[in-house]
Amino acid sequence: MSAEGFKIMLVDDHAVVREGYRSLLQKQRGLTVVAEAADGAESYRLYKSARPDLVIMDLSMSGIGGIEAIKRIRQWDPDARILVFTMHFSAVHARQAIRAGARGYVTKSSPPEVLLAAVSDILQGRIAFSPDIDHELAQDWAQEWANGGASPFDRLTSREFEILRLLLMGKSTEQVAETLHVSPKTVANTRYQIRDKLGVHSDIELVRLALRQGLLDGDEPS
Repeated sequence: MSAEGFKIMLVDDHAVVREGYRSLLQKQRGLTVVAEAADGAESYRLYKSARPDLVIMDLSMSGIGGIEAIKRIRQWDPDARILVFTMHFSAVHARQAIRAGARGYVTKSSPPEVLLAAVSDILQGRIAFSPDIDHELAQDWAQEWANGGASPFDRLTSREFEILRLLLMGKSTEQVAETLHVSPKTVANTRYQIRDKLGVHSDIELVRLALRQGLLDGDEPS
């Protein structure tokens, strides 16, 4: 913690959204927004220079998304504290975010006090979930226990999940490769690995499974 208080970085591709919760946060004593990023790649670059105490990260952004950004930031700084703030209301997204290294997950439909409470919890070393996601995770766990198995999306690595996210947005293999700075062949091979892990045989089946699992909620098109 600096002499001025806790430093916050905001990551969201909507400037109006950032303005709204920047205003909310800076009304709180001891919180200062020191950096803002519009995508995952920018958030990684800014994190290294701003060294915030907490990152508030959206998941669905143009270019590199939140889960990939979380993974990169945590690889560079294992102690990084990251709170997901997103429209995605699904246990799949929450579990992937936590596996990537997030310390909390709050949906944008939550009241402002829920976001502020999560910020306080994480800055004090605790984990934090908004009540709706807490309930969703509990239901998901109960369903897994009843069915004797985890969600098929838990089989995906963070990189595979990011490639899946971009493909579900309608990105071509070449566009995904350019975004992630990998070869088109790597993306094509990963696409087949994703299908194999999820037990589907076509892109249509993949989209249907994503819909059933709630991966296409929020502002992400298919």
